[in-house]
Amino acid sequence: MILTKTVSLIIALSIVSSPYSLPIKASAGTQPLLTQQLRRIPMDQLLKRSEVSKDNQWNLQDLFKDQSAWDNTYKEVLKKISKATDFQGKLDTVQSVKECFTLDDDISSDVERLYVYAHMHLDEDTTNPTYQALTEKGKKLSVDAGEALSFVTPELLALPDDKLDAFIADPVLSDYKFTLQEMKREKAHVLSKTEEALLAQVGNLSQAPQTIFGMLNNADMKFPKIKDENGKEVELTHGSYIKYLESPNREVRSRAFKAVYETYGKQKNTIAATLSANVNKNIFYSRVRKYPSVLEMSLYGDNIQKEVYTNLIDTIHESLPLLHRYMKLRKKLLGVDELHMYDLFAPLVDEYKMDITYEEAKKTIKEGLQPLGEDYLSALQEGYDNGWIDVYENEGKRTGAYSWGAYGTHPYVLLNHNENLNSMFTLAHEMGHALHSYYSDNALKYRDAQYTIFLAEVASTTNEALLMDYLLKKSTDPKEKMYLLTYYADQFRTTVFRQTMFAEFEKLIHEHAEQGDSLTPQALSDIYYDLNVKYHGSDMAVDKEIAMEWARIPHFYNSFYVYKYATGFSAATSFSKQILEEGQPAVDRYLGFLKSGGSDYSINILSKAGVDMSSPQPIREAMSVFGELITQMEQLTK
Repeated sequence: MILTKTVSLIIALSIVSSPYSLPIKASAGTQPLLTQQLRRIPMDQLLKRSEVSKDNQWNLQDLFKDQSAWDNTYKEVLKKISKATDFQGKLDTVQSVKECFTLDDDISSDVERLYVYAHMHLDEDTTNPTYQALTEKGKKLSVDAGEALSFVTPELLALPDDKLDAFIADPVLSDYKFTLQEMKREKAHVLSKTEEALLAQVGNLSQAPQTIFGMLNNADMKFPKIKDENGKEVELTHGSYIKYLESPNREVRSRAFKAVYETYGKQKNTIAATLSANVNKNIFYSRVRKYPSVLEMSLYGDNIQKEVYTNLIDTIHESLPLLHRYMKLRKKLLGVDELHMYDLFAPLVDEYKMDITYEEAKKTIKEGLQPLGEDYLSALQEGYDNGWIDVYENEGKRTGAYSWGAYGTHPYVLLNHNENLNSMFTLAHEMGHALHSYYSDNALKYRDAQYTIFLAEVASTTNEALLMDYLLKKSTDPKEKMYLLTYYADQFRTTVFRQTMFAEFEKLIHEHAEQGDSLTPQALSDIYYDLNVKYHGSDMAVDKEIAMEWARIPHFYNSFYVYKYATGFSAATSFSKQILEEGQPAVDRYLGFLKSGGSDYSINILSKAGVDMSSPQPIREAMSVFGELITQMEQLTK
């Protein structure tokens, strides 16, 4: 049910700190193409929220005029929730199902709007006690609503198949056809009422591996001090590790790299046991729910065929010579005899400063997105002009950036804009999300407008790819061009190749466990080390320490998820390539994708728009773009 989805995502927000992890209209957690650290403004220079110009604030009055309007809607939702029990035990007629689904949508839509308003006000100033309380009130309301309507899915699934088929075929329920089809598809893996109740009781136990890893990794893990570029002893932390890997000083990079993995090596038995427990938990659920494998269980929710996953891995294997070529170029640009794993994040060119004001960023993005046509540009301008965007940092404001909103109103974008290239790409990224929601919401009814995480990063990354193409084509400064090419090429490396390597590691360790093999620290390290050798090629000296990297990746506790980063990036690159090469026909297909929301299975929505992720073609198209980038970089280094 949509309400259940809304509730779970709202709850997830309270425990996820990523600036790209938000409910409903969600960024899925990936960063924009250019991932350098934002320059932070010193606290004593920050404006208070009350001092920020209204022109640079979003307009939350488009959600609710004032607190009184919020309170009135809240009271109305309580009344609607009380009506839910009227349908319990009675979902056996077309009319009762339609009325119940209509009530579900009304409640869910209102709860979404109430929560979004409260939380976005809180994000303006996270110290504000009024909106802290209001956010908690909205969250509790969502949980109460979910509990009140929790009977709906089990009741409908208890119906005979012919009854469900009749509901699916009935024109009165045409707005809910896809929902009912999904219920029937899931039915084969739903157990008896008693068995489901038993599984629900062990649900908290199933979170133990992830919880234990989180505590060990975030609370108990302590890294040694290392010497920085100036010979000063500094504390090494999770947060500072990437900074030291990006250091121009190779000794600093090496010291940080070795210190991190030596620390994980001391905990290898505990972490291996934790990861193994997570894999065994997955196997338990897949077998109890009668799936052929954990991989197929994990893909089933989005109705993704196993071939999508295996095609990604196979096609990236086919494209590994491109990554090997990039490693050879990286080695040349760094001027080293041996390229080591700790050199992968080292800057290839000197920092190229690009001062870009917010107004210039908006203008440049609009120019870069010209290939998408006047309709898209008009919607983009509407977002610029009409209170969608909260632009600058202020005291207490949430960090990072996101796109969010509620059905029935326009989307919103939170920024902490600095006058640099990264901030411009962040704006392009978030407006991609925003316009995806804008088109879906305007084209579809509430239930069908909610797109999946599998699709979420496609529109945002398509915007970035088109903007990058525009910047590269207009650049005449070789240093600027190399700076742009380096960042773009590294995004391919980290988002496509690296995430696919992670995905292959997950696949291999689950297959080993499903065959009865033990996931010992040595077995995990051997698998991971061999993958690094395979992916990085002969120009990389694969350091023995990298064999322990599996121990620090939290994504492995959210199994078979990371492949979506690679497929989303590939789909976006394919879209941008088609748009640039074909023009209007490709634009029309892309706008059709934006208007499709979640009205069909994700794979079908992409396929109708010209990106068939069940085939290797989109990944190959993305790899051809990567190859062109490397060629341009090679030409600039001659």
